[in-house]
Order: sequence, then structure tokens, then C-alpha cells
Amino acid sequence: MSDDFDHDRSAPVAVGPPRSRMSRLDRVRARRNRNRRRMIGAVAGTLLVVVVVAAVYLGAKLFSGSSGDYAGAGKDDVVIQVHDGDSTTQIAQTLRDKNVVSNVKAFVDAAKDNAAIAAIQPGYYAVRTEMSASAAVDRLADPHNRVGKLVIPEGRQLDDIAEVGSGKVTDGIFTLISKATCVPLNGQPKCVAAEDLRKAAEEAAPADLNVPQWATQPVISLGSNHRRLEGLIAPGTWNVDPAASPQEILAKLIGQSTDHYVSAGLLDTATAMNMSPYQILIVGSLVQREAKPHDFAKVARVIYNRLAVPQKLEFDSTVNYSLDRQEVATTDADRAQMTPWNTYAMDGLPVTPICSPGQDALAAAERPEPGDWLYFVTVDTDGTTLFTRDYQQHLANIELAKRNGVLDSAR
Repeated sequence: MSDDFDHDRSAPVAVGPPRSRMSRLDRVRARRNRNRRRMIGAVAGTLLVVVVVAAVYLGAKLFSGSSGDYAGAGKDDVVIQVHDGDSTTQIAQTLRDKNVVSNVKAFVDAAKDNAAIAAIQPGYYAVRTEMSASAAVDRLADPHNRVGKLVIPEGRQLDDIAEVGSGKVTDGIFTLISKATCVPLNGQPKCVAAEDLRKAAEEAAPADLNVPQWATQPVISLGSNHRRLEGLIAPGTWNVDPAASPQEILAKLIGQSTDHYVSAGLLDTATAMNMSPYQILIVGSLVQREAKPHDFAKVARVIYNRLAVPQKLEFDSTVNYSLDRQEVATTDADRAQMTPWNTYAMDGLPVTPICSPGQDALAAAERPEPGDWLYFVTVDTDGTTLFTRDYQQHLANIELAKRNGVLDSAR
């Protein structure tokens, strides 16, 4: 019976596509490839997790107060810049970039409610690498650590001036810049030398020094004489990068000074007076050196009146300028020297300004007081100055000045 059953049962029917005929070797290879793909996927997933975790960790380290603030007062001296308008967070980022503090939040937290940091002035500051956040706050809050602060008084010229008789030396602008750049780095003073600044003034192209278009031709005409930059650096308070090159320092100062002059209306005034901005700058420098502030506008009028005659200006200040000295009464020999500045020996204005005029002197040059005066002389130690158009009256005024022992402003 069993045999009949076996013969009568239908054979099974295959369902689906026929199985491929793979050799044993092919099946092994396929299995290996599947395993390899699974392994690569697992590794990639693991790496992605690691990257995400690392990014989160680093971000937390950058802006976290518990990620390892440096300890102590720091290691190496370094200079950082605080820009105008910087927030506390931006200052912290600058410090972090220079490796002064370990993270941003530590400094922000340490500086919270610190009035000195809230009111910090733009400029350059000497700090140290790897300082604690609180030490960095204390360092920046101390005004003695501000460096590169340059103060140029009105009436200074590029070179030092020696006072005849007393021997007193007044620092020129080159010396003032040099002193402003001096920073003690790890016990060694680092300064930009005044001589290097003078050399840059002689050798750099006007365009590389940011000389304005209205001063370019006068500057070019003086060739390699460093005095070609006289008057183009305005008096005032400036920030100088101690790490910058001499050329970079001069270019920045000249560029900022040009902006200052233009914003004060120099170009518009020059157009209204039918003069060049450079000529007004020269007149302003003469006013600065020749008069007291209360007489600035009258002296400016004397200059314009003499130019209109025409009549030599004959100012002792223009004789002293190229001699780098300050003397009450110049000698006949000094006045006879032919220089581009000596207004005894030449007609018209000096070839350049003879100093950096202040805003009041420039304002007088731009808005001279009405009058017909051609002469002026200071007649007493209180600074009383007499103005006249009549030469004989001027001679009488000079005699009064002599009797009072005042001879330095006779004209």
C-alpha cells in the first residue's frame, strides 16, 4: 500500500523565480561583501557620533566656565586690540584667539558688572598669554596697561625742536610716535625707532602713505625730504599699533588725519576761498606758530593781506623751522639762508606747513577776521599784540616792545 501512495502523490511545484546556480565560492564571496557593508555602516555611524560629541564638547569648552580656566597671572607678554564698539563678548573672543584666556564665557562672567571693562577705551593693551579670566579682567581694567596711545599737541613738527639758550628739547612727532610704540615684552622694550619713521617718510610712495590727493603734488615736489609729510598728521589723540611697521603707522595716521581735516570742512572752505586745502593747512600752521589763540584770526588776516599786496611774510618761525630750533630773534645770517620755508628770502607761503596746526588755528585760516592790517607786534609780557597797516606806526610799536623787553613777535 505504501508503494501505491508514493506513486499517486503529485510532485511539488516550485514557486518564484528559479534559484540561481551559484558556486560555493560565489556564495562565500557574497556573504563576505554583505558583512563588509554592515561593518562600514557601523563604523561610519560611530564616527558620526564621535564628531557630533566632539563638536558639542569643543563648543562647550569655548563657552563654558567649567572647562578649565587658566590659573595665575599668565606667561608671555602679548598685545591685543580693543576695537571701537567691541562688546565684552567680542573682547573675550579676541583674548581667546590670542590664547590669553581659555574660553569666552569665563572672561564674560569675570567681567560682569565691572565698570572699567564696560567703559574700556578702544586701543591696544598689554596682557599675557594663559591668564586666568579674572587676571585678564584686572589687567585690562588697569589704564597703565594701555599701550600705543599717541598724544600730539597742537603746533608740533615732525622733528625735535631745541630751544636756543636753555637747551630744552621739545619732542617732535616722530619721537612721540616712537615713545608711544614702546612696549616691554618679556622684559625687553620693543620700540619703533624715530629714525625708522623718518626713513619711511623719505622713501615710501605718497600713495602707500595715504597722502590725500590734494597734497600729493606738493609732497612729490620735495622728493625724498621727510619734511614733505609736515602737517599731514593732525594733532590729537591716536591709537598706534606697536607691532605695525613704520610705513603702516605713518599711513594710518595720515589717513585718519585726512578724514579729520575733511570732516572739519577743509575742502569746502578751500573751494570757497579759491585756495587749495594744502595752502590753508600751511596758513593754519603759520597762525599756530605766530600768534596766541586770541589773535589767531587777526594774524590770519595779516597773512592774506601780505600775500595780496604782494609782500614777503617775513616770519621768524619759517626761519627756525628748517633749523629745528626755537629762537626769539633770528640772525641776519639765518634770515638770508635760501630754504623752501624761509619767508624772508622768498615770496609767498612756505613749501609745506611748518607744524601741525590745531583746530582753532585752522578755523582762523578758514575764517580770518576782517581788517586791513599788514603788521603786528607783541608789546608786553601779557601777550598784548598791536596790529596796524601803517609801517611808521608799526616801527613805533616795535620800540614799545623793545622798552618792555619783548622782541619775539615783531613784524
